[in-house]
Formats: sequence, structure tokens, C-alpha cells
Amino acid sequence: MSDPGVPEIDAGEARRRVDDGAVLLDVREPEEWHAGRVDGSLWIPMGDVDARQDELPDHGALVVICRSGGRSGKVVAALVQAGYDAVNLGGGIKAWVAQGFPIVADDGAPGNVA
Repeated sequence: MSDPGVPEIDAGEARRRVDDGAVLLDVREPEEWHAGRVDGSLWIPMGDVDARQDELPDHGALVVICRSGGRSGKVVAALVQAGYDAVNLGGGIKAWVAQGFPIVADDGAPGNVA
């Protein structure tokens, strides 16, 4: 269950926002990222987000994704507190794939949710 204080969108809305220029921030762990990710997403593992905030855009929207929405929800809460325009992708990459949206592996082949 998501935190009611964390802004959250579904996969369809996430795709629309990314298509319109929002940055998709993937906060999953290395093995998850390498198995399958949304092409063009920015990868910063959850534990590194605080130390690597300088890699986040200064303005514009962030859509944050993890495997199922829990970790990304925690990251969104912290980013919103820090003044970022961030939303959680409810259901994470599992919801993205369930909508039929593609993910890729390191070699460019279709990815898997790890």
C-alpha cells in the first residue's frame, strides 16, 4: 500500500509524462537494472540518491521507478521534501511491463523484471 502523502501515478501516465520530457529515475539495484530497464532512464540506486542529487535535473519533473513502487515511493517522499517535482510510478517496473511498455537489457535485447 502506498503512502497517501506521496504523489503517485500509474504506468500510462508515467509514460505520457516521460514522452513529454519528464526524467524517469530508476532507483533499483544493479542486478535489477542490468536485467531490464526503461530505455533512456536515469539510474541511481536508492542508497545513492542523496549523495548523487547533483545528477538530477535542476528543474522539470521526475518520475521515480523501482520494482513495485515501495522503494521509489520512499525516494519520492525525500525528493519532494527537498523541493523536487517528483512522483512515484505506482506498481513500479512490474506495472510498466504489465501495460505492454518495453524494457531492455544491457545487450539491447528485451529485458526482464528481476
